[in-house]
Amino acid sequence: MKKEQLFAKLRANTHVQFDMPDIQMDAIQYEDTLKQFETITQSVGGKVLEVEKGADLNALIKKSYPDAKIIASNVPGILAQRNPDTVAEAQELNGTDVGVVRGGLGVAENACVWIPQTMKEKAVCFISENLVILLNKRDIVNNMHEAYKRIEMDPKYNFGTFISGPSKTADIEQALVMGAQAARDVTVFLLDE
Repeated sequence: MKKEQLFAKLRANTHVQFDMPDIQMDAIQYEDTLKQFETITQSVGGKVLEVEKGADLNALIKKSYPDAKIIASNVPGILAQRNPDTVAEAQELNGTDVGVVRGGLGVAENACVWIPQTMKEKAVCFISENLVILLNKRDIVNNMHEAYKRIEMDPKYNFGTFISGPSKTADIEQALVMGAQAARDVTVFLLDE
């Protein structure tokens, strides 16, 4: 039986229909979303750097990661040795010391940052040893309910992901390993744009 036939049978045998209830969520709200975001980011192992308007982002990246030799980014104005838009395949991003991406919005309740895919090879978000997320301070919301209402997908790629701090995992003996599936270190640059 085809899906359309099944739905037609269900509709034909539905005698009473009910409207969907209007559910009002009293989701968590914070007095200071920026402060909450910073606190939770640090608690999950990430770092936050508040950046003054007009600051030299390249100098701040170099200061934050002085040993970095290979930076990958497609963000305008960021000096990078690799560009996720121009590499032939994702494997060419292997060995990236610092990946620099732009965040779409941050969530105060869990320090997640929505990273819409705006580059050909999204692997830069996961393969980089260290990740710098550029996020506008005004784009921090209280909770995931607010976040989902504001998410916008780039129609070219139609993908995005939430990232909250560095990648970590622990085995049964509770040995914590940083960078197991993605970046070992994540710094959110909070921009005043």
